Amino acid sequence: MRLGGRFFIGIVKQTGQGPTLSKTRNMKKAEKPLFVENLKEELKAASAVVLVDFQGLSVKLQQELKKRLKAQGARLTVVKNTLFKIASEKADMPEEVRSDTILSGPTALVITEGDPIAPLQILAKFAGEFEIPQFKVGIIEGKFQGKENLISLSKLPPKNILLGQAVGAISSPLYGIVATLQSNLQKLVFILKAKSESN
Repeated sequence: MRLGGRFFIGIVKQTGQGPTLSKTRNMKKAEKPLFVENLKEELKAASAVVLVDFQGLSVKLQQELKKRLKAQGARLTVVKNTLFKIASEKADMPEEVRSDTILSGPTALVITEGDPIAPLQILAKFAGEFEIPQFKVGIIEGKFQGKENLISLSKLPPKNILLGQAVGAISSPLYGIVATLQSNLQKLVFILKAKSESN
């Protein structure tokens, strides 16, 4: 489910009858299949999915992280590992994402429908200050990424800036070619004009 270009840590409240992630711990057994189905759809629609380990994150730090993420329309929520494992399998995500090694300990889920770099930067900067949360693994634009790759990606400029830089790098030589052609055409016109006048 794509929601207006916003990205979310965890899953926002569903608009239908399904339960929210904030209530997964107290979820009734009958509610779990619907929750998993909703989560599966979120995972399939996402341009990026990142799992982070937030163990040791105090309530105060949680509030600070939420405050920073709120500016990006984000929400921090704990995902129950067993439910994520089922939903990720249904969403045909790579097996590496749902391995027992990855899904050990507390996990927060980052789902982004927009720029996949921006949330990585926020999390990386926060971790640089407080050493929490830590990246686990992720799927960025359909490609599996390990922890080190996520850290590297978090150091990149935002996607729109990268695209602008790429366009600039491509267009600069073109401008040079156009300027050269215009200069040569002016010279040709001058030569032809001079020749016609001499005749």
